[in-house]
Amino acid sequence: MPTRHRIALPLVLVLMVTLLSVSSYAIPAFSRQYGTSCSTCHVDFPKLNDFGKAFKDAGFKFPKDDETFIKVPPVMLGAPAQKDLWPHTIFPGTIPGLPPIGLRYNTFFQVAGNSRNNFNAQLPGDPTAPFIPRTDFQSGLFSIFMAGNFGSDIAFWVDDDISVGGGPDGGLGDGYLKFVNIGRFLKLPTDALSLRVGQFELDLPFSPARSWNLSGWDIYDQANVGVMNPAFKQQNVNNPFALSNAAQGVEFSGGHTYRGYHYSVAFVNQNTSGNVSAGNNVPPVVGYTSDSNFKDIYARFSYRFNLERDPASRNEIQAAGATGPRDHTYLNIGGLYFYGRSVQRFSDEASGNVLTAREPFYRVGADFSLNYRTFNLFGQYIYGHDHDLLQVPNTFVKGTPATFDGGFVEADYLALPWLMTIMRWDGVNSRADRINGIGSTPDDSIGSFVSPFHSTRNRFTPGVQFLVHANIKTSFEYQIRPQQVVYDPVTGNALTKPFRTNTAVAGLEFVY
Repeated sequence: MPTRHRIALPLVLVLMVTLLSVSSYAIPAFSRQYGTSCSTCHVDFPKLNDFGKAFKDAGFKFPKDDETFIKVPPVMLGAPAQKDLWPHTIFPGTIPGLPPIGLRYNTFFQVAGNSRNNFNAQLPGDPTAPFIPRTDFQSGLFSIFMAGNFGSDIAFWVDDDISVGGGPDGGLGDGYLKFVNIGRFLKLPTDALSLRVGQFELDLPFSPARSWNLSGWDIYDQANVGVMNPAFKQQNVNNPFALSNAAQGVEFSGGHTYRGYHYSVAFVNQNTSGNVSAGNNVPPVVGYTSDSNFKDIYARFSYRFNLERDPASRNEIQAAGATGPRDHTYLNIGGLYFYGRSVQRFSDEASGNVLTAREPFYRVGADFSLNYRTFNLFGQYIYGHDHDLLQVPNTFVKGTPATFDGGFVEADYLALPWLMTIMRWDGVNSRADRINGIGSTPDDSIGSFVSPFHSTRNRFTPGVQFLVHANIKTSFEYQIRPQQVVYDPVTGNALTKPFRTNTAVAGLEFVY
């Protein structure tokens, strides 16, 4: 849709888009294997408590004496004596005693404010234009997932969305093997080095793929794509990479997420490709994609301070009690860095040649999480920077870097073991967003518009979640967005008065 008011339409639908793309999994297969409740590992599924973090760090096993707690013994793939005969025989392993398969389904209902009419009224006589309903039922995900341990500290995870939004467009989410504590072969301290191989979510401080919120955190989905129109002062960068994207490659990690240090270093491919309009209205020959000849690098380091006065309590893993989950009082601080390279190819009218722009980019961020009993305050800040190579006859020249920054702050309060209240603020300030017509007040210097708070996206989201049972949850969110205006793409005149696109959404989901 070329006009700015049509580009602004997804602002109303952004919540539903994130609802249909978030893959928030709990693992009921583990409940069956260990004969325990989901609340053993989860505060409010899929949000992990300390025991759940330790279980994940250990490769989907109890961190201590796993064999004494498991209720369904694993199946041996070979005799234990084969360990002594290796390498003259196959090293024995195990598979879970029950197929570690889980299913998840969710459905949603949204109510959009009357402001949707400010968008709908701008599209008379266009039968192909999207229409924003006042109320709408939406199917979410129907997913299958499995995880477990093959013995010898080898963990596995596979999840696949069979249906998304009631349709057939699904696909592999994560699929990997993780070799836990391989540092023991190098005489390193326990859990100092593990290896993960396959397709996986980056080791972000707060998982978009397993978020407990109805809507995603905006900054993790932020790409750097600007419409290339020579009528405006705009960027040539069209980089669809977002930190929430799944990546393919290898990851080295160590430490623990429930105390002390934790680190990860990954070498990955991006899963990004597509086609966009090129400079001077010339379409590219191939479009944009990640540079397959260059492996992107992601690194993260964090340190968690458990703050109990009693040393024994401070070092123990906090597990669920009779009344529900219990976590340490702690402060966790961390940082992340991603370095990659995007590729764009263009047809050059002057020479008839194909020009290739390889544009380095990076993302850098800091995060914190403070937990006191049943109250958790956490946040993330990220700065994004892309080199901008502008097309001129036969070559490229450096332009102004395309940047964005923003983040979120969220407070979760577990009022009761089955009731969690949420308050969240998301903010993003992106030049590409302004180019694409996302904002609220005119800014002639860039041919678009920005918000009064200098943010292109800025919303407050109160919410509440109820556990009907440990594996059934109903949720509610209300998104409060700043005022915006629809502008005529030719004259730049305002077509509407300032209005808000607030949205209320209720969700129901279960896992089995």
